[in-house]
Amino acid sequence: MGNNDPIGIFDSGIGGLTVARAIHKRLPAERLIYFGDTAHLPYGDKSAAAIQAYSVKITDVLISEGCKVIVIACNSASSAAYELLREYSASKAKIINVIDPMVDYVSEHFSGKKVGLIGTRQTIQSNIYLQKLQSKVSDADLISLATPLLVPMIEEGFMHDKISRDIISEYLGNKIFSTISSLILGCTHYPLIKDEIEDYYSGKVKALDSSRIVAAHLQDYLTKNHMDSKIQNGKNKFYVSDYTPSFEALTRMFFGEEIHLEKFRLWE
Repeated sequence: MGNNDPIGIFDSGIGGLTVARAIHKRLPAERLIYFGDTAHLPYGDKSAAAIQAYSVKITDVLISEGCKVIVIACNSASSAAYELLREYSASKAKIINVIDPMVDYVSEHFSGKKVGLIGTRQTIQSNIYLQKLQSKVSDADLISLATPLLVPMIEEGFMHDKISRDIISEYLGNKIFSTISSLILGCTHYPLIKDEIEDYYSGKVKALDSSRIVAAHLQDYLTKNHMDSKIQNGKNKFYVSDYTPSFEALTRMFFGEEIHLEKFRLWE
């Protein structure tokens, strides 16, 4: 693995673009290869075995592209497939997930406080956030709720409108969240509605966005291991397993440049 090798990032859909954009802003010299598994979204309602199968296939693609680090930009895949991918690619690429950096951040800044968590069914049912938090903070107080309608809502473009406000209010109005100090956005799609979530709480609850936290973690890893790129290293590349014009349009908006999506079917 060389300093100028690319960084791979993958998710089931547009959510991982929030992580990719944060990495691009923080590490502009790094070349990114993004894989959106749009043929199989959302991952949150898939079995762990299915998510693992998709993740291994995508990891093979990113390794074949010479990626020095692969970021699992998806909470569902991070909970279901991280340990498998870490072993699978141990000698080929470093694997980073979106859960561990968030757990480190929460344990450092919100220890002793009641923290909420929203995410897909896969992420919430795995109980991985609580397990990891309790390994660092014995009295961790985490209140979790699966919010399965949010991903399809975002993927369909329902944001900052009556539909999104009603769905968000239905979930966040649950009484279990009445005394939380902060809320972990446990899905990389959710930063796209972060403003709406914070508006619901009138600024009294801090929404914790993993994209910036993961980008900072990645920068720290690359610097400490002398793996950061020293020169601007070519154009970013974007793969999808199923082409959609809306995905391409959103990618262009996120990166502010002309984007061409390359279709790559995981299984022919």
